[in-house]
Amino acid sequence: MKPSRLPPRSFKHGALCLALFLPVYASAGQIDKIRETHEIVIAHRDASIPFSYLDDRKQPIGYAMDLCTKIVSALERELKIPTITVRYLPVTSATRISAIADGLASMECGSTTNTAERRKKVDYTIAHFISASRLLVRTDAGINTLEDLQGKTVVSTKGTTNIKTLERVSKERVLRLKVVEAQDHAEGFSMVANKQASAFAMDDVLLYGLRANSGQPESFKVIGKSMSIEPYAIVLPKGDVAFKRLVDAEMRRIILSGEIKPLYRKWFEQAIPPKGINLSLPMPPMLRDSFKYPSDKVADVSE
Repeated sequence: MKPSRLPPRSFKHGALCLALFLPVYASAGQIDKIRETHEIVIAHRDASIPFSYLDDRKQPIGYAMDLCTKIVSALERELKIPTITVRYLPVTSATRISAIADGLASMECGSTTNTAERRKKVDYTIAHFISASRLLVRTDAGINTLEDLQGKTVVSTKGTTNIKTLERVSKERVLRLKVVEAQDHAEGFSMVANKQASAFAMDDVLLYGLRANSGQPESFKVIGKSMSIEPYAIVLPKGDVAFKRLVDAEMRRIILSGEIKPLYRKWFEQAIPPKGINLSLPMPPMLRDSFKYPSDKVADVSE
């Protein structure tokens, strides 16, 4: 039994968050399956601003989602399919890798770091952002460095690389941090806001997004030197060479043609929905340099 089809142009004019999904069976290549069904399932996040999150209509939007829109258009061109219907699968930090590895979706479009450990289960295309793991604290807490957190509670999101980074840094610097897990980014931020934790460890670009979207950005600040480098990329099924080749080719075209630049400005240097916040984040030099020679190869972070 196949999932029911959506109305035409569903990807461009609306999103459908499905409660139940049938697997996108890994035994069949994604291209063959898309050619047969004219459908694709895309996994997305609900609060990874500005990469993949929900607007006020509960529709998935963001920088990574726009990139995936272009990839779907490339699939339509290459496979000569007028319209590929897109179904959306909401995932969390803890479920995003398994959603692809278990065949529930063809791509995960969000803020997922490409790591050696994860590549045992999934593949990645070319990185679309490079972030750094840092800390968000309350402005009134008197915390300015990582060392100021000695013996304190620090929260991070379950299923992220930041958890293991925190544990490693705490051990190396003998900080005796009490590391706790939040179910999602919103809960981690809330724990700092409500003084249940002294700091929230996460990728800095996500921290800036949460801070800007909080309604009281002056009450929070991002501190500390980078604890790790986090290259974000769209997640793909493991070992599907033909599908990955097509996705890689489109990502490379977007980058080398310069289409990536207005997309970046749209989400990082202009007001974005639903609250009209502006991250005012020019393209980091490391990301700009990586776009000169687009590759899916990354320097692996410690997990």
